[in-house]
Amino acid sequence: MDAADLDYRARTQSGGIPPHLVSRLLELGHDAAVEYWAHREEWFCAREWARLLGERDQRAEALEVLAPYLATGWWTAVQSTTELLESWGRADEAIALSRARMKAGHPSALEFHARLLARHGHGDEAFRLARPYIDDLAVAAALVEVADAAGRNEEAAALLAALIPADHRCDSPWCCRGLDADTAISLLATIRERQGRLDEAVALLRTRNITSVNGRDQLADLLARHDRIEELRAYAATEGLGHAVQSLAELLELRGDVEGAIGVYQQTDESPGGDPNSAYLLAQLLTRHGRGSEAIDVLRAQAEARNGDDWILHALAEQCHAQGRPAEGLAHLDALAAARGGEEQWDLYWIRLSLIAAHDGVDAAIAQARAHPESGTPYAASHIAELLAGAGRTDEAVAVLERHASPERHQLAGYLIELGRVEDAVRVLHRPVAAPPDPLGTPGCDDEPPF
Repeated sequence: MDAADLDYRARTQSGGIPPHLVSRLLELGHDAAVEYWAHREEWFCAREWARLLGERDQRAEALEVLAPYLATGWWTAVQSTTELLESWGRADEAIALSRARMKAGHPSALEFHARLLARHGHGDEAFRLARPYIDDLAVAAALVEVADAAGRNEEAAALLAALIPADHRCDSPWCCRGLDADTAISLLATIRERQGRLDEAVALLRTRNITSVNGRDQLADLLARHDRIEELRAYAATEGLGHAVQSLAELLELRGDVEGAIGVYQQTDESPGGDPNSAYLLAQLLTRHGRGSEAIDVLRAQAEARNGDDWILHALAEQCHAQGRPAEGLAHLDALAAARGGEEQWDLYWIRLSLIAAHDGVDAAIAQARAHPESGTPYAASHIAELLAGAGRTDEAVAVLERHASPERHQLAGYLIELGRVEDAVRVLHRPVAAPPDPLGTPGCDDEPPF
């Protein structure tokens, strides 16, 4: 086995059996196949088979399955083995294994090892290990976690405060090397909140330049957690990304004030189209409380305001389907298509297929799909196969996909597994993929952001 090859195949989930199909094999009783491939460089089979053996108290056998992967030095195998040992109550062995890999210099090992130490009563050691590397984002986050177990919150806070310049804020994640000022502020605020010093945490978070990460606003979520609703209302009125609005609406819904939550979303923008993200969240809120008709109205207004945006057309179609109103959904999509000039490329056309199937049957949906100019493409075949499989016609779905030289491998393999054709499924997944030519050659390293 080669660590680089294992890592590439695991990260890209290519050239092997992906985790969701391993789970499906086990659900359908193909344990022997999973065991067989676990010993033949199929990492996701090995990981799941080792977990199952552990649950059966066959722990020595579980470690034997992982041993060849572990021997390559591949970090993912080290981490999985460590987590298994920890789950079995063998913390000392887990710590010894992660320490060995940390000393070998893997970049992810230090933060993992520090957290592992802290979970098992070695907070001081974890803190001492992480402290010299606080300018690394991942290690700094681990340091903040282990500081509490070590009783060294103030020391961690002082280290972070020293990294926050008084006169500079990064305007992008790529501005500074190491830990940027906004992340240092975020981590310091986490410590202050943990200490109960909420006013300090709030004041810190108000100095950020980048207010949201991964669709969440830390200040808004902090205010919501501590029921500081008036401050949250004031912040939501000024925060431009809508994430504070979402936190406020979630808090109101949690408190049973559904009308208040609805009103928060409605007030974000009173124009007919409104804010698309808030409108989508509003539709989900309405649906959760049995108000599907209103949800459809909200999404239809969005679709009309942004006619041609596929994500909102998907949301509208899915809502109509979920409410058992396929004819209404088709009428909306037809009107929107007419407003765009009548013709639809496949990336918009296929959205209607599930509605046609619900209203007129799968055969009608397939007939209309095959009448489309792009019906012979692999991507159209994928959607047609999905319709067939959803109707229990899995063998026909396989036939549709097999007509193409480059089918959706995971999809085709999944259908073959459903039919009990496990060897054929694995053969499809192992089929080599030719790398596309690079007309410009291999570029050199570039330190600039990718966009």
